[in-house]
Amino acid sequence: MATPGGAGVPKSWRPSFQLPSCAGSHHHKEVAIIGYLLVAAVGYLLGSIPTGYWVGRWRGVDIRTVGSKNMGATNVFRTLGKGAGLFVLVADALKGFVAVSLVVYCHPACTEALPQLFPAPAAGSWPDHFDPGLAAGIGAVLGHNYTCWLRFKGGKGIATTAGVFLALAPAAVGIAAGCWLLVFLATRYVSVASIVAAIALPCGVWLTRENLTLRLMVIGLGVLAIYKHRANIARLRAGTENRFNLRTSKSSR
Repeated sequence: MATPGGAGVPKSWRPSFQLPSCAGSHHHKEVAIIGYLLVAAVGYLLGSIPTGYWVGRWRGVDIRTVGSKNMGATNVFRTLGKGAGLFVLVADALKGFVAVSLVVYCHPACTEALPQLFPAPAAGSWPDHFDPGLAAGIGAVLGHNYTCWLRFKGGKGIATTAGVFLALAPAAVGIAAGCWLLVFLATRYVSVASIVAAIALPCGVWLTRENLTLRLMVIGLGVLAIYKHRANIARLRAGTENRFNLRTSKSSR
């Protein structure tokens, strides 16, 4: 006969949860979310550095008023030359790469000091769950696209997104870069190549990584990248989008 305390009930039938620990778990998750937001904020600040704008100012030009009026590497390359364009391209990619790498490097120390705010990664290979590196990457791309230093108007996020996934899924970046190069050489439209890369990168992540969170994240960032090219898409449809001239860095757009 089962006793009121449940001594005669088989262990497999007994409840496997306890309300107090469940409440504590919810509290722990809420605190961890604050940690993720702090990490995303760090990524945002790194991504928000307006590299193209600063390079233009150093050369006496407000890059927002010339060419396509975009602060990305393509407009800098066309307007200020190859050296300036390559510098902005590398710097914008480094913003994403450094944001993720810095957080991943510092996270163990933060976990040891503040375990509730920065919980240790789950068992398994990183990142097989929502890792702080993912939060930093999202923050970096949003910082580049919507920089707080220039009234939340920034670039299109192609280079910064590439930098983020160079740290998270390098093989997928290789696939996207190959697609970008092939389309660019075939069409000489940087915008078309970038849109194709924004589609190829999620495909590359789905082929090379099994992390569902990472897959969903790259789809969202890919959609954002295409959305940021809506003016280019309109010009392509109107037949007014300029091709990139490989022999000169000057262009009317």
